[in-house]
Amino acid sequence: MTAESLMVHSGGATRVADAALDLDISGMTCAACARRVERTLNKLDGASATVNYATERARVHGIGEADAAQAIARVEKAGYGAHVHDDSDDTWSKRATENRITSLRRRLVVSALLTVPLMDITIVLALVPGWRFPGWELVCVLAALPIVTWAAWPFHRATLRNLRHGSVSMDTLVSLGIAASFGWAVLSLLLGFGDTGDPGFWLGFGMTPAGASSIYLDVAAGMTTFQLAGRYFETRSRRKAGDVLGALGALAATHVRIRRGTTDRGDTVDVVEPIAALNAGNHVVVLPGETIPADGEVLEGNAAVDTSMMTGEPVPVEVSPGSAVTGGTVSTNGWLLLRASAVGANSQLAQMAALAERAQARKAGVQTLVDRITGYVVPAVITLAVIVTVVWTLSGTPFTRAFGIGISVLIIACPCALGLATPTALMVGIGRGARLGILIKGHDALEASGMISTVVLDKTGTLTTGRMSVHAVTATTSMPVHEVLRVAAAVERGSEHAVATAILAEAERRISDVPGASDFTTHPGLGVHARVDDHDVIVGSPAFMRECDVELTSVDAAVDGARTVVVVAIDACVVGVIEIADTIKSDAAEAVAALRSQGIRTVLLTGDSERAAHRIAAEAGIDEVHAGVRPAQKADVIRELQGGGTKVAMVGDGINDAVALAAADLGLAIATGTDIAMKSADIIVVRDDLFAVPEAIALARRTRRTIRWNLGWAFGYNLAALPIAAIGLLNPLIAAAAMSLSSVLVVSNSLRLQNVSLRRRS
Repeated sequence: MTAESLMVHSGGATRVADAALDLDISGMTCAACARRVERTLNKLDGASATVNYATERARVHGIGEADAAQAIARVEKAGYGAHVHDDSDDTWSKRATENRITSLRRRLVVSALLTVPLMDITIVLALVPGWRFPGWELVCVLAALPIVTWAAWPFHRATLRNLRHGSVSMDTLVSLGIAASFGWAVLSLLLGFGDTGDPGFWLGFGMTPAGASSIYLDVAAGMTTFQLAGRYFETRSRRKAGDVLGALGALAATHVRIRRGTTDRGDTVDVVEPIAALNAGNHVVVLPGETIPADGEVLEGNAAVDTSMMTGEPVPVEVSPGSAVTGGTVSTNGWLLLRASAVGANSQLAQMAALAERAQARKAGVQTLVDRITGYVVPAVITLAVIVTVVWTLSGTPFTRAFGIGISVLIIACPCALGLATPTALMVGIGRGARLGILIKGHDALEASGMISTVVLDKTGTLTTGRMSVHAVTATTSMPVHEVLRVAAAVERGSEHAVATAILAEAERRISDVPGASDFTTHPGLGVHARVDDHDVIVGSPAFMRECDVELTSVDAAVDGARTVVVVAIDACVVGVIEIADTIKSDAAEAVAALRSQGIRTVLLTGDSERAAHRIAAEAGIDEVHAGVRPAQKADVIRELQGGGTKVAMVGDGINDAVALAAADLGLAIATGTDIAMKSADIIVVRDDLFAVPEAIALARRTRRTIRWNLGWAFGYNLAALPIAAIGLLNPLIAAAAMSLSSVLVVSNSLRLQNVSLRRRS
């Protein structure tokens, strides 16, 4: 995991290693608010801020915790609340969200209870004028007053705050619509305008006879109720979407049972302490049903560990002494004694959560465009509403009706759905992927995945198990076979490659002593050079031997074999050949078939021999093979495949794949690989399952399609609704309801991602 993705806790605040400050923001009601907070924070010296409306989070690069007070003061001066984000305690942000939901619910209930009878009264008065009673106007005004003032206060408050800073937002449109409707109704009553205009327009497309001017009051009341309902359900939905993203953090254990030693009688002393007390190296006891508190190694005990919450795999994994376990998983049926190896921010769970959080904080290019558009939409809509009202009035239409058409334009054009279209889909998609063991670094991966037509797979450790074993050791001189293996093992001690592991394992099985070596030089993907017993020893591929001017005539037959060939040379003279066999992963063929079913071309790219590569490719069902490719050349192959506009994804797990991962349009790293490989990747797969590759691409594509659908709906809705409202065919009440439902629809569509079953099991 990259250093940039690690979270560092200090003084209760959460910061990232690249000097960035995370802030929880409260009081934002639309994308325009997020843009305003962003501009405010960007005015700080050296700051570069990104504000996400969906997560209500700001990330400010270029400043640290020492500048937090200044940043918070700036945000509060702009009219919003701010608090340093604490990944270990999000009480402040949760409380702010819950308070807002409670307030909206209370206002919605009161507004609805008053609006329904008010609308009934106005309808009856419109249909049966003879039923009017003395003081009916005052009754209607008194019923509407708390709705348009107290219940609608969130919209008015945001509007006043914006006006103080010389700006407007979507709340401005709502507030103006409510105030204009109520104000005109009261004015008409006070000045005795009476039954001018066409009140049937307010009730629905001219279907009722002329009625009372008090009908304008139910427009203000109905508009408030619909907007509150939309805002309430939108906020609840966004909280639910945020819960999907934050689900990883909920997996962490809160307490741990640490073995502190033994008593004088030899009894063990296990102490239950807060998770903060756990340090690397501590021995930890995990009882059946408990969450494993940290990454570590099993020392004693056997258990079936449920890893589904992190990898998506439903079948528990059996662990025993020597097995590695991951924090956040659950021991279902056994007692375990562990040695903690990675705790806190260094654990895989914490790094996964941090990476998912960082991915969501990054703003998509399309979202930046949308934010810019919404900054101009609001003043444009206000201007358009005024123009429409004036045009209708000048055309001879009664001002009452022209005024209603203007209000419809004002309300229907609120671009709230635009501000939610991208961040909510990203939030749910990234959270869903994290729960499936697929970490998407950000919008770049989502955008690239939708255009991928070729997937290139590394062989060792990616397409195969990486657990290689020695098939044969052949001496090409008078040197005994066991001596060839002995020298090779001495050199390979300086390498972490799968080939080295296989040679060392064979040496431990057949040889009692392995000599020491010095002056190690590792050549990724090629071989290792070292000195053993005052001799220069090279262990590596035939291609590496040729580079080192080592004659290979004696091993030509072995080089042409279908297995991986490792040549051993002492003082530039070949003394033996070690044949290594690797096995294909059990799900490799299924994964390749799934990729092909998605219309994706598959390619095997390896530094291994032609015959060895073709053997694995045939077993996996891959048609195209590039073998004998050096690490530096892998990127060249990627660029060659990219010719003609082809979008290429690279799947790898080792240091020798890092350059190719970076060169590809989409890089996918297997988490069992090195940190360098993962730093170069766009998507990280944290489960030992090759099928996660097509699953990751499918998830990214589905998320991308959801974003496009959301944006298409949001833009299409506004483009279609505006002219309908402008030509007088849209009732203000219907406009208010439609605008509210539009935002709810966008968020609800994004939430569908969390229930999608992406995997096909045979």
